[in-house]
Amino acid sequence: MRIVSTNFIPYRSRPGLTTTAIGAVDLQGAGGNWATVGRRSRGGRRVRRQREKRKGKSVGLRIGTLNVGTMTGKGRELADVMERRKVDILCVQETRWKGSKARSIGAGFKLFYYGVDSKRNGVGVVLKEEFVRNVLEVKRVSDRVMSLKLEFEGVMLNVVSGYAPQVGCELEEKERFWSELDEVMESIPTGERVVIGADFNGHVGEGNIGDEEVMGKFGVKERNLEGQMVEDFAKRMDMGVVNTYFQKREEHRVTYKSGGRRTQVDYILCRRGNLKEISDCKVVVGESVARQHRMVVCRMTLMVCKTKRSKIEKKTKWWKLKKEECCEEFRQKLRQALGGQVVLPDDWETTAEVIRETGRKVLGVSSGRRKEDK
Repeated sequence: MRIVSTNFIPYRSRPGLTTTAIGAVDLQGAGGNWATVGRRSRGGRRVRRQREKRKGKSVGLRIGTLNVGTMTGKGRELADVMERRKVDILCVQETRWKGSKARSIGAGFKLFYYGVDSKRNGVGVVLKEEFVRNVLEVKRVSDRVMSLKLEFEGVMLNVVSGYAPQVGCELEEKERFWSELDEVMESIPTGERVVIGADFNGHVGEGNIGDEEVMGKFGVKERNLEGQMVEDFAKRMDMGVVNTYFQKREEHRVTYKSGGRRTQVDYILCRRGNLKEISDCKVVVGESVARQHRMVVCRMTLMVCKTKRSKIEKKTKWWKLKKEECCEEFRQKLRQALGGQVVLPDDWETTAEVIRETGRKVLGVSSGRRKEDK
């Protein structure tokens, strides 16, 4: 696969160019499996469709994260924003809802949440209700960490929602949060996808010198101690900080605004090996569902393999010979076919074929389809 650029990400997608978190890939001459990545030449869309048909189909998802401040009185408003912005899965923090339940919040969305105090913390994951049947497992670790495992046609996707302690909290509380997040990651098989949406309450900073393997250049301001914890976690778990790979205006990178403060504390992370599945990530502006934080949304494409169906051979219904009338008719037809002889001399292959052909005509054959297809 010929790489056009690995360091430069265009300011915004130009006509004819599709970019991912690892750069832009030329479709012509590309031998990779990711047909959605590449420069479109004339007929490029046809090439992409042909590759998708040959390699398998894809599932496109828009996954986001948002610190809502509180879910009380905001359920329907949040659902409306997700519907309007076409967000399929959203990690939410600081829900301030007590309990471990799942409830519909309207507009075809369902919230899985966990909290121990109605005045602080609480995390959750909001799904389109059509994806609820894809949920295989829900892990409610604490009021700062929870995860959902979903299956999309054989592809496992783990969505983790996290809410890190604020800057002024005790170091012990911060270490406990990172320990819980480590445990969740270690419990997930390496072959499964992981997307973490979290308010990490830290600044990873602008630039990536020394940290090129886990982040891009496009953070905001300078790194602090809490931001370093995010980087350390990404290195431990071989993950990438998705926000920082896409060059956007500062307005589309700032996730927190309060008074004169403008910074980046909300992040989306995924395994480095799956960065090529992320084609965009930015902050959603112009929504007021949260007072200080702003929603971050990425676009992810999961390639799912078509299930190969084994061919079922059509079979003669020999079991009908158990019925006397069928058995008698078969004998008569077989004698006629053999010309009154019991066995054709010196030609067993011909005799066997006559028997098989007679069986097919008299007894019939199966359709060759599975029961569920009939």
